[in-house]
Amino acid sequence: MVAGPDGALRPHYWGHRQRLRDRFLAGGHAAMPEYELLELLLFNAIPKIDVKPLAKRLLAAFGDLNGVVAALKHRVLQVEGASERVYLQLRIIEAFAHRMAQSTILHREVLSSWDALITYCRTAMAHREIEQFRILFLDSKNILIADEEQAAGTVNHVPVYPREVAKRALELNAVSIILVHNHPSGDTTPSRADIDVTANIVAACCAIGVSVHDHVIIGKGQGYSFRQNGFI
Repeated sequence: MVAGPDGALRPHYWGHRQRLRDRFLAGGHAAMPEYELLELLLFNAIPKIDVKPLAKRLLAAFGDLNGVVAALKHRVLQVEGASERVYLQLRIIEAFAHRMAQSTILHREVLSSWDALITYCRTAMAHREIEQFRILFLDSKNILIADEEQAAGTVNHVPVYPREVAKRALELNAVSIILVHNHPSGDTTPSRADIDVTANIVAACCAIGVSVHDHVIIGKGQGYSFRQNGFI
């Protein structure tokens, strides 16, 4: 306990929230540790109590802010002190991050903005705990016209159906596509199944006049390009 201005005893964290907000507004986030940034977010979900211990528990459970924001609901709720409101705040922050990254590539010529594309894919997928398969649909000028999640799977497998991929490309009047999926392990080495499904999608799309520019595997570091490695 500490004494307030009126001499009354207060919890040790009394005034901490305002001090942390003031420091953030005055100096930005660069000098702040991750747990303090997470505290700022948790203020919106949990009133009045000290949220620093929860922020540190979340980081201990998921490694860093990326891991916390991408964590699955049941995993978040397993952390002592976390609630549905905490999970909601994490999803909101994730949505903002994805929309901001997506805005750098949507309706733009993708092949000349490859670094921005990989950055967006890493933001959206690199820290997920399960595999996700996305398809980027391009027009005749290589402008991105749609970015869609086709399937979500387990920690090491995601089901993808070449016929459905080709069907969706026709529906969107796409001329070409880019396949993207993540490896939660962080290792971007393609599996035999990755290689086989890529070949099957290439064949299905070729039959309807749609080309597959690339298949990119996203890990914790750089992406793995099937085209650069001779698989397409």
